[in-house]
Amino acid sequence: MLAMLVPALAWAGQGSETGRFEQILQTHGALVAVLASFGFGFLASLTPCVYPMVPITVSIFGATEAKSRVRGALLSATFVLGIAGLFVPMGILSVATGKLMGSALSNAVVVTALALLFAVLAASMFGAFELALPASLTNRLSTVGGVGFKGAFVMGLVMGLIAAPCTGPFLTGMLIVISKTHSYALGTSALFSFALGLGVLFFIAGAFAVSLPKGGAWMMGIKWVSGVGLAYMAFAYLRDRFEPVRNLVAHPSYRFGAVAACVLLVGLALGIVHIMAERRKSPIAHLSKPMKLASIAPAVMGAAMFVSWIPLSHDVARDIVRELANAPEIAWLTSEEEGRAKAAAEGKPVLIDFGAEWCAACKELERNTFPNLAVRTEAARFIAIRIDATDDEAPDIMRLQKKYDVLGLPTVIMFDKDGRETVRFNEFVPPDKFVAALKANSISR
Repeated sequence: MLAMLVPALAWAGQGSETGRFEQILQTHGALVAVLASFGFGFLASLTPCVYPMVPITVSIFGATEAKSRVRGALLSATFVLGIAGLFVPMGILSVATGKLMGSALSNAVVVTALALLFAVLAASMFGAFELALPASLTNRLSTVGGVGFKGAFVMGLVMGLIAAPCTGPFLTGMLIVISKTHSYALGTSALFSFALGLGVLFFIAGAFAVSLPKGGAWMMGIKWVSGVGLAYMAFAYLRDRFEPVRNLVAHPSYRFGAVAACVLLVGLALGIVHIMAERRKSPIAHLSKPMKLASIAPAVMGAAMFVSWIPLSHDVARDIVRELANAPEIAWLTSEEEGRAKAAAEGKPVLIDFGAEWCAACKELERNTFPNLAVRTEAARFIAIRIDATDDEAPDIMRLQKKYDVLGLPTVIMFDKDGRETVRFNEFVPPDKFVAALKANSISR
C-alpha cells in the first residue's frame, strides 16, 4: 500500500485535486488516475477534521491494544475496508447517472450551481466555516460497533460518514469526472483507491502502534492549496460554459501570460507567509490571518488567468507553425448524412468525431491533436464529420449515437473507403497515436 503512495502523491500534488484528476485521466489513462485517487484520499486524511480522529478511532476498535501486531494489522485492514464500503457505491452511482450528468453540464443553471458548490467548498478550506458533522452526532457515531472485526468494519463505515464533509472538496470533482466516463471499472477502482488512501494513516497507527506527528502549519498549507484549487474549479465551470467569462481570460499574448504568472506568484508568496506564521511560537503569528486574506484574491485570480492562458499560448504557436507549413485545417462537415454520401461518391475513408462543449477530453483533442501538422496532413485523405452532442437528448443526436453505438464522449471513429469501422477512440489521444491510426487506415485500404 505504501508503495503506491509516492507516485500517487506525485500526480495528486500537481494542481487542483479535481481538475488534476481529469487531466491525469485524459493524458495518462485510468491506471494512473486510480493511483492519483489514492493520493487524493491520503491528502484528505490530513485535513483537520480527519487527522485528529486517527488515534482515537484505532483505540476504540482495539487495534492498538491487540495481543499481536498481526491481529492489529487485520483489525486495521478491516476498518479500511469499512471506509471503502461507504465510498465505492459513490463511484458506481456516479457512473450509473453519467448520461444525466453529461446532459446537465450543458445547462447554464446546473453549471452555475456546480460553480457555487466549488466556491462554497473553497470558502470552507479558507476558513470561512467548518464542514463537519455536529459534535454530538460525531461523538455518538464514534462509539458504534465496539471492539473486534465487526466493530472495526462498522467503525470504518462510520468514519467514512464522519470524514465525508472533509473529503467533499476532493471527491466532488472526481465523481463528476467519473460520471462522464461511463466506466464502472474506473468508478469502483478509483473510489476504492481513494478509500485506501484515506485509511492509510489509520492502518499504520493500528497495525504498528505508531504515534503520528501532531498537526500544525503543514495542515494549514494543505487547506490553503485545496482552497485555491477549488476556487479555480468554480471559475473553470463558468469559463467553459459562458462566453463573457471566457473572454476575461481569452488573451493568448505572452504579455498576458507574464502578468498572470506574476499575480499568481504574489498570491503564492502571501500564502507561504500565512503558512509560516502558523508554525508553533512563530514570531510572525499575528500575520497569519491578514496574509491568508490578502493571498486569496491574487492566488485565485492568478491561477485562473495562468491556467486558462496556457492552452491559448499553444494556439499562438500552433498558428505560427500552420502559417509556415501552409497546411490546411481539417475540413469538418457537420451533416453526417452529407458526409457519408460524399465519402461514398469519392471513395474516401471517413473520420467522425462525437464531442460536446462540456467534454474536457473533447476540448483536448480539438486543442492538441486535430491541429497537429502531421494529423492534418493524414486527415486530408478523409471526409471528416463532427457531431456536436452537447445536447445529447436531441432526437438527431440520440439517433446518431445509437447508430454508431456511442456510449460516452469523446468518441472518434474511423472507417475505410468501404464503410468498415477500423478504429475507435473513447479518450484523449495524443497526435502521434492518432497519426498512426490514420496511417493504418490507409494501409488497410
